[in-house]
Amino acid sequence: MSISFDNALGIHDDALLLRARRAEVLANNIANADTPNFKARDIDFKAILNGEMEQPIQMAVTDASHQPGLASPDMAAELMYRIPHQASVDGNTVEVNQEMASYTDNSLAYESSFTFLDKKFQGLIKALKAE
Repeated sequence: MSISFDNALGIHDDALLLRARRAEVLANNIANADTPNFKARDIDFKAILNGEMEQPIQMAVTDASHQPGLASPDMAAELMYRIPHQASVDGNTVEVNQEMASYTDNSLAYESSFTFLDKKFQGLIKALKAE
């Protein structure tokens, strides 16, 4: 009998990777807090997670020059511009306090996902050892 990791872990391994990607985006926002005209971005975790649970949309290729996967439905929901509460004179939309709070929240969610996956693997190891 073989073990299917996709069935055992569900979407939690993908959620962990998405949380890591979101940490990169938020860290980039914080690093560019003083860059004129920099537009803060964020990932809509819920929209992408909902997209993971549904079947992906297959794009029709009607010409050989069409690029497959270029217009992925996930990309439309992945990175969004953040609307600032207080507009900056230099056009920068990064609000450091909000970015730090989002980064902290994302870090806690990442650690929770990692702990959940660790427990899943521990359970699989016990099942394999017949404990």
